Amino acid sequence: QAVEVSALQKGYGDLPVLWDLDFSLGWGEFLVLFGANGSGKTTLLRVLGGQARPDEGTVRIAGYDLRRRPAAARRQVGVVAHSGFLYDDLSCSENLTFYGRLYGVENLKERVAEVLERVGLTHRADRRVRNLSHGMQKRLAIARAILHQPSLLLLDEPESGLDRESVTALADLLREWTASGRSVVMTTHNVDLGLAWGDKVAVLSHGRLDFAGAGDYLGVGGKQ
Repeated sequence: QAVEVSALQKGYGDLPVLWDLDFSLGWGEFLVLFGANGSGKTTLLRVLGGQARPDEGTVRIAGYDLRRRPAAARRQVGVVAHSGFLYDDLSCSENLTFYGRLYGVENLKERVAEVLERVGLTHRADRRVRNLSHGMQKRLAIARAILHQPSLLLLDEPESGLDRESVTALADLLREWTASGRSVVMTTHNVDLGLAWGDKVAVLSHGRLDFAGAGDYLGVGGKQ
């Protein structure tokens, strides 16, 4: 399994955010999470990515227990969050080179060129991040997430800030990603897009997940 979650609980202070979650995601599967603002979608992604520690329960990423082998588990994950984790004063290629060295990416120069081309930023390779548009920064964040060829992508509203052409390109990339046997967990408020992209969908509400088939219509609060 790409993701195995058992009895997961997470809160902040006295506020429970995720409550007794149990679910799994197989290889090559694409899970889309819907939910109102504050429902815990981002918190769940942070837990899966190893950025937030669960209060209770077990999380395994590609078979690695996040508590016992956090570094190995995090290496299996690529994250696209609202924060792009990019350095404003570095160029596109410098950002990717920095992260590539952290992950020990082989043939790094070639791999950086490859992912920049994949997201349509070859012509912006030497431009500083602070001088990129929001959409270009989002595309660079996607390049950073796939640079080390992780087993699992965690995407928090990745279509936000992208123009129509870039959204189409992202859809193509994710289709290829799952076709290669790797997995995706994505949050979005765009119901039509989520249902079109995902093969598993769930609503996060009051700290719990309600799963449904991808063919069902889902409102933000639950099944309609």
